[in-house]
Amino acid sequence: MKNKLTEAEKELMEILWTNKTAFMKDLLQALPEPKPAATTVATNLKRMQNKDLIGYKSFGNSRQYFPKVNKEDYFNGEMTSIINQFFNSSVSQFASFFTANSKLSQQQLKELRDIIDNQIKD
Repeated sequence: MKNKLTEAEKELMEILWTNKTAFMKDLLQALPEPKPAATTVATNLKRMQNKDLIGYKSFGNSRQYFPKVNKEDYFNGEMTSIINQFFNSSVSQFASFFTANSKLSQQQLKELRDIIDNQIKD
């Protein structure tokens, strides 16, 4: 995925996905301690704009940021990228790896099967 978020950018994006919009002061307030410098947050926001993942509206000297991509679409792209990169674009290879290596309980495996069965019916 060409617009992959860094960990610091993901933190900001999570805040924007949750709140829909946020000013710089809101973002700084929502970030966990130790809080990054405002200049660091501004740099990350600029990078996210350059990746076309966020936009902003100006209110005087302030900018209200908003996500331009929803969380589900972003993570869909991330999963597709992982499957393509590590599992030769094979969803079945990914599923086999995931179920064998994630130590899922019998109940969790049954829940996954039910989810897949429901998708097949649709």
